[in-house]
Amino acid sequence: MKESPSPRIGILVVAYNAETTLERTLDRIPEDFRSKVAEVLILDDASHDATFTAGCRWSQTEGLPRTVVMRHTKNLGYGGNQKAGYALAAEHGLDIIVLLHGDGQYAPEFLPDMVAPIERGECDAVFGSRMMKSGSALKGGMPMYKWLGNRILTRLENALLGSQLTEFHSGYRAYSVAALKRLPIHRNTDAFDFDTQIIVQLLNEGMRIKEIPVPTYYGDEICYVNGMKYAKDVVKDVLEYRLAVKGFGTCAWIPKPVEYAFKEGDGSSHAVILEKMRSLPPGRVLDLGCSGGLFAQRLEALGHEVTGVDYVEVPGVREKCTYFHLADLEEGLPAEIGTDYDYVVAGDVIEHLSRPERVLAEVATVLRPGGHVLLSVPNFSHWYSRLRVALGVFDYDRRGILDETHLRFFTRASLRRTVRNAGYDVLHIASTGAPFWALLGGGPLPAVLGGVSKLLTRIRPTLFGYQHVALLTPHAAETIIAGEHVDVQDILNRQHPSADRVGV
Repeated sequence: MKESPSPRIGILVVAYNAETTLERTLDRIPEDFRSKVAEVLILDDASHDATFTAGCRWSQTEGLPRTVVMRHTKNLGYGGNQKAGYALAAEHGLDIIVLLHGDGQYAPEFLPDMVAPIERGECDAVFGSRMMKSGSALKGGMPMYKWLGNRILTRLENALLGSQLTEFHSGYRAYSVAALKRLPIHRNTDAFDFDTQIIVQLLNEGMRIKEIPVPTYYGDEICYVNGMKYAKDVVKDVLEYRLAVKGFGTCAWIPKPVEYAFKEGDGSSHAVILEKMRSLPPGRVLDLGCSGGLFAQRLEALGHEVTGVDYVEVPGVREKCTYFHLADLEEGLPAEIGTDYDYVVAGDVIEHLSRPERVLAEVATVLRPGGHVLLSVPNFSHWYSRLRVALGVFDYDRRGILDETHLRFFTRASLRRTVRNAGYDVLHIASTGAPFWALLGGGPLPAVLGGVSKLLTRIRPTLFGYQHVALLTPHAAETIIAGEHVDVQDILNRQHPSADRVGV
């Protein structure tokens, strides 16, 4: 059996004003480990001293691994320097990269231990923790106020993220380069809280983190971290993430899920549409914006034949519906979907389109006579968005009423105008309450708040309705001329042959 090649290991040395410590730190890299190192990357972040010269001098020593020494002409920041280093590691084809600080605060003697768990395939990242052994951090010279701050912040971060790390704030890290490539680290901060953001990204992706104990060393090196600002930033990062996964804010450094998370009976617009479909006879359904097919799968279980359409193909969607077509609705309905549908579902779709009237008009052409359209839109006149505007803090969220991908905003009145202009009669329109379950999870509190929200929505849907759900049918009025039934639209078209049918 052919042995797999050894991983290409790199050491990323981040340095800033480290002229007096850099060479001594690098000299401590274990000699028996140096032969396993493919490259040492020394990145001087625009130091004011001779850090770059010291790095070049060390790189010319005999018997060392290949060493690349770079100096940024502009200070990129602690996080920015790491971004440059990890991009270089990927470009040079490294498999594992270890972060080492040029000031000697983290022991190079532990480099083999940092790399070993990733080599064995046990994890995607290894963190050197100064807190795993009780009392070792204080014995190593960590000031009491830093030790206390570290413990408080780590406990808070674990509580908010559901993790169990012994330390969030160690700068001694080893990463699988393949894992780093999966993370949007280029969107991370350039400041010192870069390390916290990368932990959150790893946890969000379900990647494996392993901690090993490392010694603590505090010498006469200069600390460039503003402790209070750093504490504020890391707490902000974790809270921003927690809000982002609930749909609030945009949080560019955390990927947005592609698939719509459908939960039956949650009171959402999709749940309301599904409940309505239960009362209708089985038929052919066109599901616009079908996402991963979770909604379509439930329709199929009710006896409907579902054709799904979306601009991205979520893995597994073709197994959940009878047919699937990849298409961008901005360019209209794809011709290959056919016609004579009994129902068309557009749950939270038309607000993503620049000209929803045109797509709705096309939808009428693929419906059989007497067919129905079920659609939903967020209610921009809901108290949440009104309050954001009134307080002058309007901004977009990852989902919900202020979803950053929405191109159109609707109120109940504007929804009625839009569908009527597109040639539909409104058979019924309902409103859903605010989804407190999505923000607060299970338990009695979201149940109580949800009940109150439903009651207020019935009293005043324009203010408390979170989404409007409409049941439509194409306008098919007829008039009688000398005993002959004539479609009203035919008369209008003869009178105004150049008129755009959608706008009439």
